[in-house]
Amino acid sequence: MLNVQEAAKQEAGVAIRADRVQTHNGSGGGPGDEQRWRAVLARDAAADGTFVFAVRSTGVYCRPSCPARRPQRDRVRFFREPAQAARAGYRPCRRCRPDAPAGRDETAALAQRACRFIETHLDEPLSLERLGAALGCGPQQVRCAFARVLGLSPKRYVDACRLDLVKARLRAQAAVTTALYDAGYGSSSRLYERAARRLGMTPAAYRRGGAGATIRYTTVATPLGRLLVGRTDRGVCAVSLGDSDTRHAAALRAEYPAARLVRDSRALAPAVRSILGYLDGREMHLDLPLDIRATAFQGRVWDALRAIPYGTTRSYSDVARAIGRPSAVRAVAQACAANPVPLVIPCHRVIRNNGDLGGYRLGLARKRALLERERTAAAR
Repeated sequence: MLNVQEAAKQEAGVAIRADRVQTHNGSGGGPGDEQRWRAVLARDAAADGTFVFAVRSTGVYCRPSCPARRPQRDRVRFFREPAQAARAGYRPCRRCRPDAPAGRDETAALAQRACRFIETHLDEPLSLERLGAALGCGPQQVRCAFARVLGLSPKRYVDACRLDLVKARLRAQAAVTTALYDAGYGSSSRLYERAARRLGMTPAAYRRGGAGATIRYTTVATPLGRLLVGRTDRGVCAVSLGDSDTRHAAALRAEYPAARLVRDSRALAPAVRSILGYLDGREMHLDLPLDIRATAFQGRVWDALRAIPYGTTRSYSDVARAIGRPSAVRAVAQACAANPVPLVIPCHRVIRNNGDLGGYRLGLARKRALLERERTAAAR
């Protein structure tokens, strides 16, 4: 199964690392410059601190995320650090203050330290006050850092970590009560309350690898590879495109090794027919019953994705603004990467701010093909 955090990084395309950017003399012709220029066009705050860009016509240098109007490409030079730009005769921009410490970097560092603390203290009470005291700041600073960088509250992050730990313990065949207390749950009711939403079954059933659950599935050929569709009695729970039926089935079994997987083309025929109609351009809206689990934030993102019109695209920033969380771009990307039913929830319609496709869990070639098919069908 694809690691969600890694998938999110690929999906957003926001991690521009300094060690991947070539050093050069600031002439604007280095081999890493096109990557830098794309970050500048996207006003990518993730690139702040990895380089600055200077504008020959104004004599000013800026952060990649500077809100100022973008200059012509041939007027731009790149430098790895502000001191180099200053030595070349450029002065710092008064709007983005590239010579000052990056406040966003400090916020991201605080959120990262909070995440590491939570992950190593799951067996303890983790209130905002406790986090603030441990990190040497106020509780509201912690809350704001999470909201700005991750797009969710510390409490939701704690809950997610605890449930992930429970799942790991149960997969290792730990007793339910042992898994429960190892993850910091004070009572079984708290765990069972969340289990139906996140595990899709009781913790005891999950420990047995989904024993007692039935997932019906089928695979068919499409122009974009082998399509797998899986469903429970409640609705569609899995959609994927790939090159191998064997890998499709293995992914389902890895999540629920003891579930009853039944190959059933007849039961899946209506859903398959709808998805094939979409791929052929005959059906522009997939309205299938779904049986998927989501956090509140993921649910809001997925609803926003389903609202993107057929044949059009939106950026990650657009989606973040649409759900009222403009600073939660990375969290939006993570929600896209966690989408268990691509095509039905059209995460392929989300691209980077600069127009690049970004990543896609089903492969960039398929993302490009899906968008081209939609544009062609919409233009008929």
